[in-house]
Amino acid sequence: MNWTVLKSLNELYHHRKVKKKASLKNDSEFCLLIDTKEIRSNDKFYIPNEQLYNQYYEKHHLENFGIYYGFLEKYNLLKKRFEEGDIKKLIELETKNDAQTLIPSREQLIKAQETVRGFSTMFFKHDKYLDRKDSLIDAINTILNIKLVENKDQQYLYILQCDNPKTIVLCENLDFLRKDKMPRANNIELWYAGGRNVKKLKYADTRGIRIFYSGDWDKDGLEIFELAKAIIPQIELLYPTAEGKSIVDTDHSSLWKHPEKPELLSGLNKSLYPLNYQEKIKSLIKADHWIVEEANDLKKMIEAMH
Repeated sequence: MNWTVLKSLNELYHHRKVKKKASLKNDSEFCLLIDTKEIRSNDKFYIPNEQLYNQYYEKHHLENFGIYYGFLEKYNLLKKRFEEGDIKKLIELETKNDAQTLIPSREQLIKAQETVRGFSTMFFKHDKYLDRKDSLIDAINTILNIKLVENKDQQYLYILQCDNPKTIVLCENLDFLRKDKMPRANNIELWYAGGRNVKKLKYADTRGIRIFYSGDWDKDGLEIFELAKAIIPQIELLYPTAEGKSIVDTDHSSLWKHPEKPELLSGLNKSLYPLNYQEKIKSLIKADHWIVEEANDLKKMIEAMH
């Protein structure tokens, strides 16, 4: 449900009618309210069924609308057609930035010259979520007072530091870096390069510390490991502790190559994987499964390597 529809629902509640328009006719939740008789229509207007509609609106939208309105008014965004989920995400970004709990921080994002797709990967559903959403990108830039860039590799390595690092883990995703207590208590330094954006690793200094790679066990995640290993030959792949999930059931976009021939390891470089790793990969391909990085126990994975 987008902001235009939310405003119309609020108008129905307070003014008891709203003009018919395409944005309402095309919204599935609004149409459901008509089907269930909370809203009825005449030639020019939609009109609420007093008791039924009031109960619905007060339960699902009344409090949130006031929060959304105040937030969007603050940033002069009331005329934008954001989805409700995007409004919630913008409020979350502002709240975390104000509380200095945004990871990466605003300062790191600026130093990184972070890209739109990099930011999208970190804070939204996937790396392409912000594509062609100029109003949402502008809102992010305004709220965080940053400037996301297009078509440029992010040049900065995000690092969760600790007092006495004894192990480095390069993470495919940001999730582990958001949970600082365990890594710091166990002298683990976490790095995040930004998915496939690993070219910057040629400038990284491991200081002679043992370094591992943690990522999704799917085609993309393992290909990123191979890219990282070409730059840092001593990096080692952590063996997962979590179970696989169905690629189909989770609507995952990273698909194995040559699923009819698991022994090909989806085109991966066999020489980089011990036999037990190869067997794990083959089992995932046969089942059409993948393993989510953050489902693993990072501490146990590292301990298993010693």
